[in-house]
Amino acid sequence: MKVDGVPYRSIWLGDDGESVDVIDQTRLPFEFEIRKLRTLDDACVAIRDMVVRGAPLIGATAAYGLYLALRDDAGDDALRGARESLLATRPTAVNLRWALDRMQSVVGELAPAERAAAALDEANAIADEDVETNQAIGRHGLELIRAAAARKPAGEPVNILTHCNAGWLATVDWGTATAPIYFAHDEGIPVHVWVDETRPRNQGGLTAWELGHHGVPHTYIVDNVGGHLMQRGMVDLCLVGSDRTTRRGDVCNKIGTYLKALAAHDNGVPFYVCLPSSTIDWTTRDGVGEIPIEQRAGDEVSSLPATANAASTRIRLTPDSTPTFNIAFDVTPARLVSGLVTERAVVAATESELGASFADLVESETVGTTDPS
Repeated sequence: MKVDGVPYRSIWLGDDGESVDVIDQTRLPFEFEIRKLRTLDDACVAIRDMVVRGAPLIGATAAYGLYLALRDDAGDDALRGARESLLATRPTAVNLRWALDRMQSVVGELAPAERAAAALDEANAIADEDVETNQAIGRHGLELIRAAAARKPAGEPVNILTHCNAGWLATVDWGTATAPIYFAHDEGIPVHVWVDETRPRNQGGLTAWELGHHGVPHTYIVDNVGGHLMQRGMVDLCLVGSDRTTRRGDVCNKIGTYLKALAAHDNGVPFYVCLPSSTIDWTTRDGVGEIPIEQRAGDEVSSLPATANAASTRIRLTPDSTPTFNIAFDVTPARLVSGLVTERAVVAATESELGASFADLVESETVGTTDPS
């Protein structure tokens, strides 16, 4: 995608051929700044502190982080330690584990002297494949927007509600939930996006920044407005992303997604989740019972940065004595999901449909399980 006419990915190999560059998302939407990752620790901090965020981008960053670690020390102990350090950064997005497992399978049996180069090649491949995957998601999701447009009076925009940022900043390029929107806009279909603020990290600001740079009409709203809009027929379609999807179709996404799905279900609004197959956790079936949910620092809720570029200076929003509970994700049960927009097709959120569509990816212990829905 482009920023002020210049094409960017969210992560790329630096000009020196050794470091890794990322867009610092803690500075957006107020400042566009590139941060350079030179070490394993740099990559871990970038993931943990949400310099990079979004399940696909977390996975790609972890892959490059392992490369940075092996460039410094490619021994078996170093490989094991780097993998453990990266795994510990954030618990919910399954792409982190997926990317590290893939990197391990490539470099684990190589001689130490060969590991760094192989790791870089594989990290580059993961990044390139993510771009292709998101373009495919965009093409499949475009059909949903075309169908919604056909139901509207001529010239009226398709109103799409998003939650969090599942755009190109959350992936390597194009995004998951935003890819169909970009495809529709570029095709000339009138679209308008309701952008949830997504407190407390306000990732909706990232979505608005993206859409604005691409020229897509959009309106920023507080999180609790979505149900009101749906009641009044002002939302035609919900498109959200996913940080982990179980093999039966439960979806774990940014906190507040479940409430949007409930409102959509109550008002007959289609609710679709856009995700790459790397976000499907074939080892997990019950999203509510099995997915680890990240709890972040309470000051994200109880205070705000005083200025855009002074994260260390914060304005208190709550009494000092008031405790906070900052859960970062929730789980939307499969029964509330109209469909899963993947790189292969729009798939029903059921174990049988997911298993049939991705039979080659399903782990051996899940083959043959029965979908009770």
